[in-house]
Amino acid sequence: MKKKYCVVNLWFFVVLSGCATGHVAEPPLLQAQALHPDVNIAESRSMYIYSLSRIHVLEGDFDGALSLLQAAVEADPKSAFLRKSIAQVYLQMNRFQDALESCQTAIKLDPGFVEAQILAGNILVGLQRDKEAIPYYKKALEIDPSKEDIYLHLAIAYVKGFEYEEAVNTLKVLLKVNPDSAIGYYYLGKTYDQMKLSKDAANYYKKAVELKPDFEQAIIDLGISQEMQGLAGEAINTYNELLRINPVNYNVIQHLVQLYIQQKRLNDALTLLKNMADSGIGGQETHRKIGLIYLEMERYDDAIKEFTEILGQEPDAQQVRYYLASTYEEMEDFDRAIEEFKKIPPSSAHYFDALGHLGFLYKENGEPEKGIALLKEAITNQPNRIELYLNLAGLYESMDQFAEGLRVLTDVEGNFPNDPRLSFRMGVLYDKMGNKDESIARMKKVIALAPNDAQALNYLGYTYAELGVNLDEALQYLNKAVLLRPDDGFILDSLGWAYYKMKRYDQAVFHLERAVQLVDEDATIIGHLADAYFANREYRKALTRYRRVLQLEPERKDIAEKIKKIMAETGEK
Repeated sequence: MKKKYCVVNLWFFVVLSGCATGHVAEPPLLQAQALHPDVNIAESRSMYIYSLSRIHVLEGDFDGALSLLQAAVEADPKSAFLRKSIAQVYLQMNRFQDALESCQTAIKLDPGFVEAQILAGNILVGLQRDKEAIPYYKKALEIDPSKEDIYLHLAIAYVKGFEYEEAVNTLKVLLKVNPDSAIGYYYLGKTYDQMKLSKDAANYYKKAVELKPDFEQAIIDLGISQEMQGLAGEAINTYNELLRINPVNYNVIQHLVQLYIQQKRLNDALTLLKNMADSGIGGQETHRKIGLIYLEMERYDDAIKEFTEILGQEPDAQQVRYYLASTYEEMEDFDRAIEEFKKIPPSSAHYFDALGHLGFLYKENGEPEKGIALLKEAITNQPNRIELYLNLAGLYESMDQFAEGLRVLTDVEGNFPNDPRLSFRMGVLYDKMGNKDESIARMKKVIALAPNDAQALNYLGYTYAELGVNLDEALQYLNKAVLLRPDDGFILDSLGWAYYKMKRYDQAVFHLERAVQLVDEDATIIGHLADAYFANREYRKALTRYRRVLQLEPERKDIAEKIKKIMAETGEK
């Protein structure tokens, strides 16, 4: 017979059985005592009452069941089984302390009652008293070392108490008792995951899956551990293997789509989402994601089709309307973009973002004063919304009116003294006005208010790198920014450029190559990599990158001069 495994809940669970109440009829066995003097009348009566209590449990009458079980205990006060049954009814009534005490009484009556030991441990776990549960589980194992569930309960209790070594030892004992325990290997993997040892965890998950190929949770956790090791390709293969077993595992499909997107495998993500849509999985949410991928792929007509169809069925889906308007904006169809953004009502979470877009769209349409008036009116109506001031300042910034944008923010700085967004935008404006010292001061304020603001860390680090000052400090800021956003090509560019300014060219090349992989059409980043190659005497590579910059920005005479210099001095062509 195929053995069925189930993952033990990290919180407590118990299989509850039951009880009852009411008038207790005399069991027929009382009449039989005259014919059979060896019959234990007390035990027979208590079991008869117990059987009645079961009916009440099945009917949900726990008070009645409890009354009957208490009557049964009066008939047979030494019955550990009845005490455990009372504990189970108390659990149904959420009377956990009473359940624990009844269970402990059962154990006193019969210390070898393994089910009572397990139940007491489970109750304590449910009360978040895991450490107290451990002795009960250990005693249960002494009584019956063959029970797999007890090892799992004990190991989980150890993990929750951060006693990882004890948990590992417990599970390894289980695997000696039962070398084919897929669940044992699975929980070893979970324990190593808790210890942040993803590689070891993955090995145990693999063993669990070898023993039970359809063990879905083990496959999922194997994929996650592979992701933690940076093995995205292996994780994708693992999730696809699970989908061959269970093609409708919605959570795994969703996660795999996100992983494809992170890896920029948009066609794979799109294929998966289309299969979901064809199978009726995920409803409009699936179509929304299809539309967003089309938008990312610049397949604007397809994106518009998806978003429009959703809005045809759900006209109040304001998030989708926001995406539709943004698609028109990307297409530079400003009139339609304005039309859609204007439909987003003040009650929508996207309303203030829509106002910001409208301001810029009016400017792009040659009506900047209309955008300014719109945002000023919104500020009059909603003076406490910082987004409106930021949008208005940003609009002035886009018009190269830096002083006017700065004035908008300085006028309300006292109203939002601890909002890092305000200080960041002011820092950018000071920088564009040529006031580096004030810009640096503002960025330091942002970091003081929000130490994990990767954008501010990057801005300050890059500013120092560009100025060629405080380069060690710049590295600290930029390395932290990379830790926060490891796949941000612009931050990696800043880090590589800081190493370049420090003349650490090997490290500069390393980070700049990664930056170009992530942002392959940015002339500034490609130019930085070319400079690093040149400084590192990799002239052929430098030449290739400089030529790419010139393709993107043909007017760059400085790049043309660098190309001529390399060809003249090195003979490279």
